[in-house]
Amino acid sequence: MRLASLMFLIDFILHIDQHLAEFVANYGLWVYAILFLIVFTETGLVVMPLLPGDSLLFAAGALAAIGSMNPWLVGLVLCLAAISGDSSNYWIGNKLGRRLITKTKLIRMDHLHKTEAYFAEHGGKTVIFARFVPIVRTFAPFVAGMGAMVYRRFLTFSVVGTLCWVSLFVGLGYFFGNLPMVRKNFTLVIFAIIGISFMPMVIQAVKGKLADRQAG
Repeated sequence: MRLASLMFLIDFILHIDQHLAEFVANYGLWVYAILFLIVFTETGLVVMPLLPGDSLLFAAGALAAIGSMNPWLVGLVLCLAAISGDSSNYWIGNKLGRRLITKTKLIRMDHLHKTEAYFAEHGGKTVIFARFVPIVRTFAPFVAGMGAMVYRRFLTFSVVGTLCWVSLFVGLGYFFGNLPMVRKNFTLVIFAIIGISFMPMVIQAVKGKLADRQAG
């Protein structure tokens, strides 16, 4: 069952343009609710980091360009979903994070204290840049809430990051998603989007390895 679900998720991500077009054809205006649910779940539930984000926005922009959806409504729905998902994840981390750490011991307390100090100094830009990195954007609000980052400050940067994220990927999809070359190679484009999205995390990991070697 888990393997079947994983295969469906992979197929959904790689052929998201086709699946989203089917949603529009089958559910009409309910497609906006589906978009909201997917993005809210990816950003709002710390246990669901693998749902599509960037590729979904790109595909939605491409469909909006051909009149299947209203581009302004798409942008509004996606922004509301991402911001409300961030806030939900923040409060889960804020209210339950420490209790989960104490019971599960998955994170050491000294690591939590370092996280609190990091968010106090760099929390704003972390929240913004995390929006553009898959998986990281799911955990960043949880860690921000767990590290006691002030909610008003978190929300401000969450809104800024969300507006930039949605504008970029929906805009790219709207203006380039229906070019003949892109449509014929949409799966390759999705791979490229995923690869570029993960690049900051890979670069950071390489820097960490190099720093450890130099320190050793």
